[in-house]
Amino acid sequence: MPPPPPAPPTIRLGPPHPYLKTHGSKVARLHLFDWVVLALLVAIDVGLNLIEPFHRFVGADMMADLRYPLKRNTVPVWAVPIYAVIGPIIIIVGIYMKRRNVYDMHHAILGLLFSVLITGVLTDAIKDGVGRPRPNFFWRCFPDGVPKFNNITTQVICHGDPAVIKEGHKSFPSGHSSWSFAGLGFLSWYLAGKIKAFDRRGHVAKLCIVLLPLLLATMVAISRVDDYWHHWQDVFAGGILGLVVASFCYLQFFPPPSGEPGFWPHAYFEHILNPEAEDPVQSTTNSNHRRSLSGGPVAMEMGNVNQELGSMEEGRRAR
Repeated sequence: MPPPPPAPPTIRLGPPHPYLKTHGSKVARLHLFDWVVLALLVAIDVGLNLIEPFHRFVGADMMADLRYPLKRNTVPVWAVPIYAVIGPIIIIVGIYMKRRNVYDMHHAILGLLFSVLITGVLTDAIKDGVGRPRPNFFWRCFPDGVPKFNNITTQVICHGDPAVIKEGHKSFPSGHSSWSFAGLGFLSWYLAGKIKAFDRRGHVAKLCIVLLPLLLATMVAISRVDDYWHHWQDVFAGGILGLVVASFCYLQFFPPPSGEPGFWPHAYFEHILNPEAEDPVQSTTNSNHRRSLSGGPVAMEMGNVNQELGSMEEGRRAR
């Protein structure tokens, strides 16, 4: 009796893997409006830094708390976008090189930029509106150490560099702190999802990795008080502001990192469940082919989803 013929090969017709080369332009076009909004946020933040902040009343009796020395920044201003933006982007791109998911890379970078730019606009707007003097305001106002006050109101009459005095009215909230927690806070959320820090298996080492960016942001915030550029309330408020915005921006693009779906962004699951939304021509062809093979599109599509999710869970392993 002849042996039975071999089983036909399994046909897998799920959506193509989203590489940068094949899906990068599509994803960018879908979020073109978001990138335009980012450019608008940059312009707004530049304008907020050009306008004159509110000059809060500073009297002679208030100078006792504003005579701290005028020191250099331990963390220069130019270093903030390097560790809060460029550093996380390098990590995000490195994860893309390993996983090859353009949705993850694009949405992580987009969410990170939204986090820091929204935080920057809010921070600078509050700075200009509040006009709180810095702890070293005395030496900004009177660089020669000779104070001068209004004889009636006792308000300061500054004779220092106008640009230095202008910066002296921008104490609340701390920009270093808000930007640090916006960028590094977003990175903490992102790493928590990638290493499955909250998978309920008790791996405390994962929490240490998640907390490292927050520790760096905290040390930057502490340096602002040590340098006498900010009061402690300034850095506290800035840190809370940055972390809250980072949390909202992350959850806008990614599921919470506590569950299995927290590994990939929302858009990737939409890509799996509804590939027709991206490429109608290719999806229609695949849909007709699925009908001829399985008698209906739903069963084959759900099988592809389950297999994709299983591969996501175990890397390259197929269920």
